[in-house]
Amino acid sequence: MEEEPTKLRERLARYERESRFLLKDSDQRKVIEEVFDTSTLISLQGLMKKGIISEMYGAVRSGKEAKVFYATAPDGSPRAVKIYLTVTAEFRKRYPYISGDPRFAKLPPSSRETIYLWVRKEFKNMQLASSKGIRVPKPYSFSKNIIVMEFIGNPPEPAPTFAETEVDLEDFKWVVGTLKRLYREARLVHADLSEYNIFKFGGERVLFDFGSAVVTSHPNAENFLRRDVENMVRFFRRRGVVNLSADDIMKEVVG
Repeated sequence: MEEEPTKLRERLARYERESRFLLKDSDQRKVIEEVFDTSTLISLQGLMKKGIISEMYGAVRSGKEAKVFYATAPDGSPRAVKIYLTVTAEFRKRYPYISGDPRFAKLPPSSRETIYLWVRKEFKNMQLASSKGIRVPKPYSFSKNIIVMEFIGNPPEPAPTFAETEVDLEDFKWVVGTLKRLYREARLVHADLSEYNIFKFGGERVLFDFGSAVVTSHPNAENFLRRDVENMVRFFRRRGVVNLSADDIMKEVVG
């Protein structure tokens, strides 16, 4: 028998209460109220019914627009469940990444529908990058404001990012090579690249957070790419790894 939204909410509240990722009860209540509205709970039920996930546990990463939860599939394998907050005002800042994308010619009339479009866009971007052999979390499914993807890390601990680890010249070369393949093969620009959205774990580097990514025909694609390059050059220069200019890397990426 399918679980009622109220019962599912109670289960999630219990998982959050037992999770060590939240510090106090007020935090737990805030997460439940912000994230698990009735529409989101119904979407989660649908993903459970399809066998995409079976259990939901604590939040492992939190942002202004979305929260990421650790979950498991029916076979026990780990999953990451990214849930966009449907009430956040911060999301309005993301319109420039949708407007101008030829894949999404018309902006939805409501903020909730815009978030649903954003989720669909992020999922498609991940699929496209993955299809070209670019290392991203494997995308499994999506529903409204929810994306289910591969969990990167030692569950329930997410993998560290470049910002949280030591980096070297090989990491920099990987970034440049990945930007080049993303641009030339997948015809995508990440558009939100920083040291905070590249995992370094188990001998792998994994690029994530593809919601902002645009196709190379987007009118601001080159500006977004330059910003990505400048962010990474600045980071690696600050870590003492390279002493290159963004112009040098732009030439190598674009060709």
